[in-house]
Amino acid sequence: MSSYPVLMHTALDATDCRGLAEFYRELLGLAYRPGDEVPADRDDDAAWLVLLDVRGNRVLAFQEVPTLERATWPSNDVPQQLHLDFRVPDTDELERHRLRAEALGAALVLDRSDDPDEPLYVLTDPAGHPFCILVSAG
Repeated sequence: MSSYPVLMHTALDATDCRGLAEFYRELLGLAYRPGDEVPADRDDDAAWLVLLDVRGNRVLAFQEVPTLERATWPSNDVPQQLHLDFRVPDTDELERHRLRAEALGAALVLDRSDDPDEPLYVLTDPAGHPFCILVSAG
């Protein structure tokens, strides 16, 4: 019987590891891996953080890097290299989550919310990584 590698999580580079982890924690309702929470009695100098879903499965990880050039999508001057897609069930939820993402620090890059086949928004997280929120059944 063959076995295959299992995706453990997707790791994103960031110059502000904690800040980017906080953005996605709030946006997606995730929790820190035990031990990755911010201790109240010391400065946060974490260089690697992991976020988990409600079942305790790893979803995203964040690695501190000294510099990171922001993607310039849709221009290819600095390619996006990867992006994340998040689905929602309808256009009301699409709008609600776009507004939440912007309130958390995301920036709108493309508004295709009026597309009858696949309404979506392309945004960038606070570190400049592009991500999409789109209406999809699955």
